[in-house]
Amino acid sequence: MSDLPTIKFGTDGWRAVIGRGYTFVNLERVAQAYADYLLRQTESPFVVIGYDRRFLSQEFAARAAEVLAGNGIRLSCFNEAGPTPLISWAVKQLGADGGIVITASHNPADFNGFKIKAPWGGSAAPETTAAVEKLVDANPPRRAAVPDNTHESLIPVVESYRSQIASYIDLDRLRSANATVVVDPMHGAGGNWVESFLTGGKLKIETIRGNRDPLFGGVNPEPIDSNLGALKERVIETSAMLGVATDGDADRVGAVNERGETMTMHDVVPLILLHLIRNRSMNGGIVRTFSQSVLLKRIAAAHNLKLHETAIGFKYIADLMLNDDILIGAEESGGIGVKNHIPERDGILNSLLFLEAVITAGKSPSEMLREIHSEFGEFHFRRRDLRVETARGQALIESLSATTGGTFAGYAVVGVETLDGTKLLFDDESWILFRQSGTEPMLRIYSEATSVEKANALLDAGQALARK
Repeated sequence: MSDLPTIKFGTDGWRAVIGRGYTFVNLERVAQAYADYLLRQTESPFVVIGYDRRFLSQEFAARAAEVLAGNGIRLSCFNEAGPTPLISWAVKQLGADGGIVITASHNPADFNGFKIKAPWGGSAAPETTAAVEKLVDANPPRRAAVPDNTHESLIPVVESYRSQIASYIDLDRLRSANATVVVDPMHGAGGNWVESFLTGGKLKIETIRGNRDPLFGGVNPEPIDSNLGALKERVIETSAMLGVATDGDADRVGAVNERGETMTMHDVVPLILLHLIRNRSMNGGIVRTFSQSVLLKRIAAAHNLKLHETAIGFKYIADLMLNDDILIGAEESGGIGVKNHIPERDGILNSLLFLEAVITAGKSPSEMLREIHSEFGEFHFRRRDLRVETARGQALIESLSATTGGTFAGYAVVGVETLDGTKLLFDDESWILFRQSGTEPMLRIYSEATSVEKANALLDAGQALARK
């Protein structure tokens, strides 16, 4: 098998371009490695398998199931595309030893992926994916037919997931609001899930881009500003109070305010956090990944809550949620985990939770944000993604890590942090971060600053440096 490509797991699973790296042959290699890993952990493993709406996802999931069946592993298999958080919920509810989700999440349409879920319902720990990676090609793939009834055990699990969300969110309050909300699943696995919780009251709810389209309408299924043009337009057309979006596998959330302006997670997460603290009287630790907002640090200090900072990747947040009392953990990319739910990102739950925060406040999202800036300080976040080969991006990051003093974009650098990439710090707590993606040849440059102008100036300088 020496002529086969090397399989490398990234930040959240193995991903590759369909028909190139992501082929049925390579999928079998990964599935066999996962089977070998499970059989080393327990005598008779049990695994849940699900998939998203991407091209061939159902067929790839069926092939992975055949490999696990060929290794004598008991299976529960979804028979239609579903949100990743639902599949994660099923893993925990059924007491499975793990799970597989065939998805490339927010990646471009030509990618697919293989996510591993841990027994507790969250992303597998780095130690698990590293162990699976080492077992690739340890044994040739074994395949067997999958029983026809493997989906039947999942029927009550879907209902229990719906019950969990219905008990977590004040749906009566949401449905009784005299407002319009637009939901955008971006043609992904979120489908009509959010809308299904909100019908039957005064609230006007409209889902756009809810049908399956493996090309995602020509944009990447990531709920960031450049991909949310349709949602922004519809919010303005309907005079909606809020627009919410989920990514390709519905574990991430995005938002658009009443003006048709995209809200970053540096806006959304602090607002959800304050809602949990002040309106729900909840407490616990706060986890922010390396690219999340300064505002979380300030809110934690103001409410005497413990702040944790981790590398980028929800698996690090999940680890803390499993071992500590965590109220909320959040990534810049839209992944949010909350207390009293599985330690997992859930774009369905968090779309509804953010809507609950807005309706409870009785104010527009832009007004809520002005108030939080008035109380905790004004910060604005921007991000740019540059297609840069991994080796080049890593070389730039390493060179910046050696920065000592000096200036960047005309601002004095007062510190450097290297938890995950290289972050340059400035005296007003503004920052710029350079990080190479763990799942694709992409250099991500992030900046949070005390004004939009400063954030853009930092990014302009970062982009110019990266292109030299």
